[in-house]
Amino acid sequence: MIMTPVAESDTLIVGVRFSRIGKLYHFDASSFAGVKPGDRVIVETKRGAQMGEVVKFVESASLPDGGFRHIQRVANPRDLLMAQQWQSKELAAMIHCRARAAELRLASLKIVRAEYSYDGSRLTFFYNADTDDNGKGDARVDTKSLQSDMASAFAPAHVELHQIGPRDVAKLLGGPGACGIEERCCSKFLTEFSPVSIKMAKEQGISLNPEEITGMCGRLRCCLVYEYEQYAEARKTLPKIKKRVGTPRGEGKVIDLNPLKQTVIVAVEDGRFEFSKDELTPLDELQALAKKASQPCSRHEGGGCDCGKGKKK
Repeated sequence: MIMTPVAESDTLIVGVRFSRIGKLYHFDASSFAGVKPGDRVIVETKRGAQMGEVVKFVESASLPDGGFRHIQRVANPRDLLMAQQWQSKELAAMIHCRARAAELRLASLKIVRAEYSYDGSRLTFFYNADTDDNGKGDARVDTKSLQSDMASAFAPAHVELHQIGPRDVAKLLGGPGACGIEERCCSKFLTEFSPVSIKMAKEQGISLNPEEITGMCGRLRCCLVYEYEQYAEARKTLPKIKKRVGTPRGEGKVIDLNPLKQTVIVAVEDGRFEFSKDELTPLDELQALAKKASQPCSRHEGGGCDCGKGKKK
């Protein structure tokens, strides 16, 4: 495929992805005016020459300042054929590595995937290590012997062993999600993982039962992030739980919230009822304001305030 060069003054930035649901990386495609989404291109990365897919065009003004690596060329039919041939060898390479790891008694090390570069010059084994006895972090495993053996077995390819976390393992393996969805979110559309915390579940009123908030990876479910900001914003306008409030049915105490409905569950003398926030009077806050207003100025003895706040200009 022949591409038409463009003027150096023109800047064409494209987003390139190296796996089906992977992170997007930006490259300068200014030398190839005809490049379009769906094209396979060869680019230089920290892991050597790689083949990726152009996903979209990106406005350079929306990206941080700094130089972008240039696309080396658009993949030709020979590149695509080589990529298929080397990809067909990945399963055998993974099985071989797993067998050797077992012989070396690396029981805590799990080989998840083997991945060749498009031209077979690099072979990367992705692995995960079981957590330590305290369940904190990944256990450290000595992989020197295994890497040395793999380098000899698959020479002249440059062999690397790359450790990944539980979420990345779940993403690579795929399969149904803990909620019953046919394909896990991470394998279907999540290109990056966001930090997830117990606070997010609490803010949304979700049960803290581990079975209900834990994903197939053994970590907190990624979906806890999806609506967290909406819930947090909605809660700002509602009274906090255990606060005293006035209602059309009398004084009561807040026992639960429905942030998205903007309603509050209040326990009053004759039962529990749901009220909209506009029907409530914040008794605790009003009492605090009344108490503050009745007290003399704390800056002056005897209440003889001369700060001038009450004087007319």
